Amino acid sequence: MSSWARRHTWELVLAVILAGTIVFNLSKSTGYVSVDNFVNLFQLHIEKVVVVVTMTFVIIAGEIDLSVASVMAWSAAVLATLHEHGVPIAVAVVVALLAAGLAGLIQGWCVARLGLPSLVVTLAGLIGWRGAARVLVEDRSIGDFPNWFDRLGQDDLVGPLPLSLVIFAGLFAVGWVILSRSSVGRVLYVMGDNADVALYSGVDVFRTRLVLFTTSSLVAGLAGILFAARLGTVRGDMATGFELEIITIVLLGGVSIFGGSGRMSGVLLAVLIVLNLRNGFGLANVGGNAQTGVIGVILIGSVIAQNVIDRIGARTRAPDPHVAGGLPLATGPVGAAGG
Repeated sequence: MSSWARRHTWELVLAVILAGTIVFNLSKSTGYVSVDNFVNLFQLHIEKVVVVVTMTFVIIAGEIDLSVASVMAWSAAVLATLHEHGVPIAVAVVVALLAAGLAGLIQGWCVARLGLPSLVVTLAGLIGWRGAARVLVEDRSIGDFPNWFDRLGQDDLVGPLPLSLVIFAGLFAVGWVILSRSSVGRVLYVMGDNADVALYSGVDVFRTRLVLFTTSSLVAGLAGILFAARLGTVRGDMATGFELEIITIVLLGGVSIFGGSGRMSGVLLAVLIVLNLRNGFGLANVGGNAQTGVIGVILIGSVIAQNVIDRIGARTRAPDPHVAGGLPLATGPVGAAGG
């Protein structure tokens, strides 16, 4: 096996799974392969895949953010409440994004400065920000947004592509460049591999974690606003359970739950697999609860399969001490995240 194939074994496995999924869906619907259906695949789950990009960064850095779905609801609830009280929707959007960023800043500070595990902090955020959204919206549905706002989430912007899909494409491109072509990406891989080594190498771990969690919540807040625009209404329980599928996609894409490894190419393949699976389930009349169960099985299966492949790979090649996450480590001090 060539060195390229060894480095991309998991992506090759995902490509085979994706091909099999598409063939199955084609057998159920002859019109499956079309531009409209491709756009529809993304549009029905676009808010999740937008957050997948930043979740990839968080997990590669050796952290986790369980609060993203609750922050989505929190941001949308702030937007809807301000709109209900007569605040112009454009101003409400800005305030909602700031509220989401504040949520991430608080969580990042707790992880970076207080040294609390991100699992515990963001689990508290999952409960807390969901509760805050419910306090604002209560058991009501708030809607009646301006037509231009609803059109942002429902109408095409560039050809057949809606705004949300354009945003995902832009975020993914930026994420790919950062992880594979920048010093910031190398910093995240080193932090995920060993945060102490990163610290002693000159990395500003505190600032990097703070920016990481703030960005994660900002993007989650943006996804919440896009969700509100697509649905045309906001409830306190919106996006419930989204964090499960978001994390599943990232792990299925080959990102190690322990941090330090993973590629955006694998994550994109995982996005396509999960979206096509969802579509195939619909064609096969599989219910929503059963779909959620299958997603849970995929989460466990992907982690087990990657561990098996890693162990097999470790037996066939000697480890390279100068590589983390497929990228060469700097031989001197590594610059801070802003460099």
